[in-house]
Amino acid sequence: MTHAPWRAMARLTARRALYAVPVLLVVTFGVFAVAAASPFDPVKAYAGTAALGADQETLDRLRDNLGVDRPFTARWWDWLTSALGGDLGLSAVMRQPVAEVIGERLVWSTLLCAVAFAAAVLLGTVLGVLAARRPGSLVDRAVTSAAYVLEAAPVFWIALLAVWLFALQLDVLPAGGLTDTGSDRVTFGGLVQHLVLPAGVLAVSQLPWFTLYVRQGVGDALAEDPVRGARARGLSERTVLLGHALRSGLLPVLTLIGSRVPELITGALLVETVFSWPGIASATVEAATAVDFPLLAALTTLATAAVLAGNLLADLLYGLIDPRVKLEEM
Repeated sequence: MTHAPWRAMARLTARRALYAVPVLLVVTFGVFAVAAASPFDPVKAYAGTAALGADQETLDRLRDNLGVDRPFTARWWDWLTSALGGDLGLSAVMRQPVAEVIGERLVWSTLLCAVAFAAAVLLGTVLGVLAARRPGSLVDRAVTSAAYVLEAAPVFWIALLAVWLFALQLDVLPAGGLTDTGSDRVTFGGLVQHLVLPAGVLAVSQLPWFTLYVRQGVGDALAEDPVRGARARGLSERTVLLGHALRSGLLPVLTLIGSRVPELITGALLVETVFSWPGIASATVEAATAVDFPLLAALTTLATAAVLAGNLLADLLYGLIDPRVKLEEM
């Protein structure tokens, strides 16, 4: 019986991995189809300013070398078969293998998203609990009002406001980048200093949903009979809140984790662009505008896999914490 939950988790993970295969195939095929219909010219994007003075014969030869006139279905199949063999292709816009482009940038995007997501969950839990303790109080009204305002605010607007306030007006944090101007050396102190603004903005963009979900969940749990019974037995308010209501109230948040992954990725792209963070965002923008098929397909596949993994993680956590949920039925 001890190993039953873990076997169920393994089977669920295997099923989801199997279901992910056709999803990823459709996504990559769609990327090549959309890129083929793009109005951007990959030849001019590859040649850059040199394309302005190049004759048509040179451009045609470059177009033939890049293979951009081939049907997108043939290009997709070539990329797919190579990717299955471990070769993600060569990025025309970055002039280096796609695997190297992703490897250099993924660590910084992962760091940004992980710090922002952890901060949003922790702070959202604290604020949600504070608001749920006394519904209708000044704290509750202030927290929920702020959450609704932030929920409606675009992430790029929050980012620009943060740059204006903390970098330009107060001059307490750098406006962007990973290192100081004129330096290529990354130090721990400098990394933390440069991470505060982009991670803080990304966390604030995700904060309202966690705050409101926790507030609703904990508020409902406080009105349930088991919690009322705990209070009637003379247990302290802290024990009732943290030991009983919070556990039940956090269950809806687990399902929210998976659904927020797409928004987290989208927000990260905007935040990285505003703060010149050396992550996946700039590579994604350049790949899209240059119609860089291999890089664009790899980045889209990576984002899709992250969304699927987030949904799986939410289901696994929900199944472990809530005994009413059976992983075998998911």
